[in-house]
Amino acid sequence: MNPKVDFFFNKDTKWQKEYEQLRKLILDCLPAGQAGGLMEELKWGCPCYTSGKKNVVLIHGFKEYCALLFFKGALLSDPDGILIQQTENVQVPRQLRFTNVKEIVKLKQTIKAYVYEAIEVEKAGLKVPLKKTEEYNIPEEFQLKLDKSAKLRTAFKALTPGRQRAYLFHFSQAKQSKTREARVEQYIPQILAGKGLDD
Repeated sequence: MNPKVDFFFNKDTKWQKEYEQLRKLILDCLPAGQAGGLMEELKWGCPCYTSGKKNVVLIHGFKEYCALLFFKGALLSDPDGILIQQTENVQVPRQLRFTNVKEIVKLKQTIKAYVYEAIEVEKAGLKVPLKKTEEYNIPEEFQLKLDKSAKLRTAFKALTPGRQRAYLFHFSQAKQSKTREARVEQYIPQILAGKGLDD
């Protein structure tokens, strides 16, 4: 146990008991310090368990559930079919979701098996082939702007692939065409300045 992480488990939250149970299960998997063992760290304000300085699994909570997030979950065998892809745009991580301690206790052996497998995936250095930027759909509203402006096309192509994907994802998340159009208009100056969505 890492004392720097204790505050997360000591907070009075809706999922406090579930968090404690998940922590106990994960720490039971492999003692820290052994070859391939897990280290408990604090990342993004959440308990994160690493192996060889690589992220393996994270405990986090939301309004409706708490979860274990497996960073390379797409590579796990998932024989029970219980891993969840948060959204269609999340390529690699997968979640195990819980709404009470009983669910965690019932799945104790399965959770441990998934953690062990996640450690092995990390130790083996396995990687998921990621979707390339060209494979993302360009919303029609943005495509029209790109077709009309060579300057915008050039500026967008000059952005890093990650920045391009962030824009495409942000634009396409709007359900209505009017909203997509407004988002595109809002960010054209930023794209022309060579900046990313959050710069």
